Amino acid sequence: MKIALAQLNLLVGDVPGNVDRILGAIDEARSAGAGLVAFSELALCGYPPEDLLFHAGLRDDLAAGIRQVRDAACGIAVVIGYPHREDGRWFNAAALFAEGRRLHLHRKNVLPNYRVFDERRYFAPGTEADCVDLDGLRLGLAVCEDVWEPEVPRRLADGGAQLIIVTNGSPYELGKQPQREKLLAQRASETGVPFAYVNQVGGQDELVFDGASCVIDGSGRPCVRADAFAEGLWYCRLDTSDGAPAKPRRGDLAAFMPEDEEVYRALVAGIRDYVRKSGFENVVLGLSGGIDSALTLALAVDALGADRVLAVMMPYRYTLPMSLEEAESQARALGAQYEVLPISGMVEAMRDTLAELFAGLPEDVTEENIQSRCRGMLLMAISNKQGRLVLATGNKSEYAVGYATLYGDMAGGFAPLKDCTKTRVYRLARYRNTLSPAIPRRVIERPPTAELRPGQLDSDSLPPYEVLDEVLDALMLEDLSVKHIADRGFDPGVVRQVLDRVRLSEYKRRQAPPGVRVTQRAFGRDWRYPIVSGYRPSRTDD
Repeated sequence: MKIALAQLNLLVGDVPGNVDRILGAIDEARSAGAGLVAFSELALCGYPPEDLLFHAGLRDDLAAGIRQVRDAACGIAVVIGYPHREDGRWFNAAALFAEGRRLHLHRKNVLPNYRVFDERRYFAPGTEADCVDLDGLRLGLAVCEDVWEPEVPRRLADGGAQLIIVTNGSPYELGKQPQREKLLAQRASETGVPFAYVNQVGGQDELVFDGASCVIDGSGRPCVRADAFAEGLWYCRLDTSDGAPAKPRRGDLAAFMPEDEEVYRALVAGIRDYVRKSGFENVVLGLSGGIDSALTLALAVDALGADRVLAVMMPYRYTLPMSLEEAESQARALGAQYEVLPISGMVEAMRDTLAELFAGLPEDVTEENIQSRCRGMLLMAISNKQGRLVLATGNKSEYAVGYATLYGDMAGGFAPLKDCTKTRVYRLARYRNTLSPAIPRRVIERPPTAELRPGQLDSDSLPPYEVLDEVLDALMLEDLSVKHIADRGFDPGVVRQVLDRVRLSEYKRRQAPPGVRVTQRAFGRDWRYPIVSGYRPSRTDD
C-alpha cells in the first residue's frame, strides 16, 4: 500500500476553507496512487480551536464538513482528526473513512494539560484503543499525546496493529523535531509496529506548527521525513504480509535544520500566517538603527515580501547619525518602503502640555517614555489609516525585565521577537546575513542603546545580556530560585534584581502583543503569573 501524509496549513474555525484544502489533498493523493491519506489532529476545525468549540454554529459547520470528507473517501481511505460530539461531550477524535462511510473512530485517551495545552477544558478522554482492518492491513489510530505514553500503542499492538497512524497538532519549540522521533522510535521498539506520524504546519496566534511529519519503521528507524515549515503531501510505500507489522520503504528524508535556521524559519512562518490569517496584507514597523528592529525588518520582508513592508525612522535629538544612515541603508537594500518622520515637534508639544504638572520635578524616565510613546502613536496612526499591522520590535530580555515602554515600543499587533532573548537576536541576525546581506555590520557591532538620552547604553540599566539571558532561561525554563541560579556562578544580587524586575513587569506583559513561541516557555499561553502577588522571588533565599 502507498500512503500519503497530508501536511497542511489550516485555519482555526474556517471549517469550509479547511474542507476545501482537505478535499484537494484527497484528490491529489488518489491521483498519485495512494490507498490511504492521513491528516492532522482536529484538521477540520484547525488546532487549537479553544472556546470556539462552545459555539453552536461551529457544530453545524463540522457536521457538514464531516459529510463532505466521508463522501470524498471513495477509491482511497482517509484518516482525519476532528472534534466528535457524543452524549453532550466533545472528544478529540481521529476517524477512518472509506467507500463513503466511517469504518472506525478513535477518541483521544491522553489529554495534555500543561504548557500551552489545556485540552481537559474542552474534551472528555476516550477509553478505548482498538484496531480496524482495511484491505488486508490492520490499522491502529492514535492522536498526538496518546503516543507520548506507552499504554495506547501497547494496546494497539496487542490488538494486532500492523501500522499505527498518529494525527498530531504538535507545536514547534526549539529541538522538538528530534525529540518527537526519539519518542516514536522508543514506541516502535516497544511494540515492533511502525508509526505514520502526520503533523500540521503553519502559524496560529503565538504557536507555530513545523510539520516534520514522518514514518518510523518497527525497529525505530526513520523512513520518511517531511520538510519542516512546508506544506504538501509526502508518500511512503508499505510492504505487508500475513498479519506481520508493515515494513515501510525508505523515501524522502528531509534533514534536520541547524538551530538558528530552525528558529528563523519558525519566526518567518509565524509572521506570515499571523498577518495573513488576521486579514492584513501589509505591515509597518519602527526602524531605529538598532539590532532588534533590523532583524524584525529582515524577517518581515522574508515573510511577506518587501512591497508589503513599511519601515519608519522616527528620529529625535538623541538619534545618532549612524542610526539614520544604517536604517535607511538597510531598508533600501531590502527593498522595503521607507519613511522618516521626525518626532521633535510632538515631543516638545507634549512636554509643554505637561510642564505645569511637572514643575519642580527632575527629569527622569518619564521624558524618555514620552519619546517612545510618540513613536508608538505614529505607528498606530499609520496602521489605522493604511490598514497595516504594526510589528512591535521588542525582544524577550526586554519584556522580561520591563525594559520597554507600555504604549510606546510595546504598541503593536504582533511581536515577532517576543520569545527571542537579546543574545538569540544577535545569533539570528548573523545567521540571516549568511543567506544574503540583510543587516548592516555596524548595527550588529554597535553597543545596544535605546537612544532616549545622551550617551545611553542598555548596560546602564541592565546586567550584560549574556548574564541576563542565562538567568532568565534558568528562571523560565527551569523554575529555579535565586540560590540555585547563584550556585551556577552568578552574583546573587544581580539574580535578585533580575527576578524582582520580572515580577514587577508582569502588568506590562499582559498588555503586550502576542509573539511567536520558539522555546519551551514563552511569555503568553504557558506563562501564567499573577499580576498582583505578595510573593517575592528573592525573599526565601535571604
